[in-house]
Amino acid sequence: MAGKGTTIKDAIKAFEEKKSVIATEVEKVELMGLYPSIEKMDATLSTLKACTHLALSTNNIEKISSLSGMENLKILSLGRNQIKKIENLDAVADTLEELWISYNIIPNLAGIEKLGNLRVLFLSNNKIASWSEIDRLGTMEKLEDLLLVGNPLYKEFQDNNALAEYRIEVIKRVPNLKKLDGIPVDVDERDQANAAKNAA
Repeated sequence: MAGKGTTIKDAIKAFEEKKSVIATEVEKVELMGLYPSIEKMDATLSTLKACTHLALSTNNIEKISSLSGMENLKILSLGRNQIKKIENLDAVADTLEELWISYNIIPNLAGIEKLGNLRVLFLSNNKIASWSEIDRLGTMEKLEDLLLVGNPLYKEFQDNNALAEYRIEVIKRVPNLKKLDGIPVDVDERDQANAAKNAA
């Protein structure tokens, strides 16, 4: 068993020293890829009042928490952690526009619909296997950029050389998308998705 992880407090201190800044005053706070890894988000994050972009990727965080007080947060980057579910985002639901959460172990999207201003959702290489999870995104009117590559749902279509059909299925469910898996949604795809929706 490895030793204790780096605390948020120590991570912030290291960030301040490295960048010669005061963390509570900057818009982008980068606490990424630390050794030992950050294992827990804690209330120290609430001091980051000016922060619009919090980067906590490549750590060992298992749970999203302690975002209360981060009233300006627009981008939350949590890629390459050990996160199992999308939770405890109520405090930032009104401001959060981008959630980068690829390379985690998330099997479902329960709670995502609370993020009414979300425009970008990077969700590649998680455990999303069911269309019912993609259906949850259908109510999110501002969502325009979605990344699902590497999820079981995606791989199933990829293995069957059916990625064109997969794209139509996603666009049918999330009609306001402008970009899916890094590729712009084109007019033909939108027309096919509408036709499929109307035929259902």
